[in-house]
Amino acid sequence: MLSFFTKPRIRGGVHAEEHKAITATQAIVTGFPLPKTLYIPLQQHVGKPAEPLIRVGEQVLKGQLLAYSQGLISAPVHAPSSGVILDVNDYPAPHPSALPIRMIVLETDGKDQWLELPAVADPFQLAPEDISLRVGAAGIVGLGGATFPTAVKLNMGRENHIDTLIINGAECEPYLSCDDRLMQEHSDQIIDGVRLMLHGMETGQAIVAIEDNKPQAFNAMLASAQAYPKITVIQIPTRYPMGWDRQLIGYVTGREVPVGSRSSEVGVTIHNVGTAYATHKAIRYGQPLVSRVLTVSGGAVGRPMNVEVPLGTLISEVFDFCGVDARQTARIIMGGPMMGDALPHTGLPTVKATSGLLALTASELKNTDEQPCIRCASCVSVCPAGLRPLDMANNIRVNQLDAAVDIGLKDCISCGCCSYICPSNIPLVQYFKYASGEVAARQQAQHKSEQTKRLMEARNTRLERIAEKQREEEQARIAAKLERERLKAEQEASV
Repeated sequence: MLSFFTKPRIRGGVHAEEHKAITATQAIVTGFPLPKTLYIPLQQHVGKPAEPLIRVGEQVLKGQLLAYSQGLISAPVHAPSSGVILDVNDYPAPHPSALPIRMIVLETDGKDQWLELPAVADPFQLAPEDISLRVGAAGIVGLGGATFPTAVKLNMGRENHIDTLIINGAECEPYLSCDDRLMQEHSDQIIDGVRLMLHGMETGQAIVAIEDNKPQAFNAMLASAQAYPKITVIQIPTRYPMGWDRQLIGYVTGREVPVGSRSSEVGVTIHNVGTAYATHKAIRYGQPLVSRVLTVSGGAVGRPMNVEVPLGTLISEVFDFCGVDARQTARIIMGGPMMGDALPHTGLPTVKATSGLLALTASELKNTDEQPCIRCASCVSVCPAGLRPLDMANNIRVNQLDAAVDIGLKDCISCGCCSYICPSNIPLVQYFKYASGEVAARQQAQHKSEQTKRLMEARNTRLERIAEKQREEEQARIAAKLERERLKAEQEASV
């Protein structure tokens, strides 16, 4: 009973069916065949897309910089293998819309030859700022799905005097187990990456939080961290969405991040275990982020596995390698089934955010026959953000989007708990995604309208100023003419 009062309360969430065991018990497959062609998007991160600096026909090596970051919130893109640049053009994006985005097309030469990389013998002799610079140059972003440039968070941690670094090992999404296997197989490297992050942020302690359904990963990480008193490894309850940053911060530290604020404002920052592993490789060996481990699972997958693939590999090639039966596939999802994106086809590339690829059968999908709401409030009880999904959905149905915003639409994290628990099969999270997009579009249109209005007002002011100047010049010319005529008349009269 005492633990009920001493442990932080977990708000909302659901116990979703995990479907993890089939891939979590197998070693990561590293022998993925090198694709003949890689499609590398320039936008694989939060912020501005990278700007290409290579030319069509140019020969490149693995790890070579293909596109540089633009501005503070951006990340560079590197060659996942050696070969020749075929094209820099628009191709379908790995997104539900599959709308075209700019990509670099690389024809591999089969050699997979690395560029000479700048390894560091003792990275702890580097200045903290150098850690951030090297991480940024390696193109590392948050590999838990957020894809926020890691170097920016390291700099923010140092500038804001962060006292606690949380390493997210929750991996609460069903089916996904790539982080679990990384922790089991590469715990030493992950802990080294955590130490480098601490050094880069000049932060005192790190807490590695792992859900208690991953005992092998917990034991491996605990053993690797024993020699480092600044790093603590703890178990957290298995409950979706335990990996949400605010939920995790609240449980691990007892601190609550205010609405509209960043975690850095309460002295905490979060990084994923995959990000820590990528940081280790970037600082120790100079390797940029050119591949990642992802989970391939689902009822239509003949050989479910965790496999390391080069970024830019088409989903179709990954599915072929894993024996996916296209006839049984009812839905393709990039990411997890709760927050992932349903894709229209497999001719789309993997990117830095691709933590999983799911080929689900019809029997694995939830019944989509929507029924009237019975006002059971189950969606309210499971919402980790403390919102009222049923009321927001009702406002959205009648196009009262401002009312939905007033009661918390912008605080929705699209975790899908409400849709998962709803006995009436109401696609609540789809309502919220639609409304968020519509609100953003309206705000953009309003901003454009206001900007147009300002430009018109400025134009009218400028035209009035020009007209006033012309009037003054005309009056001056008339006055000068009258003066000349007067002088002329005086001269004639004097004669």
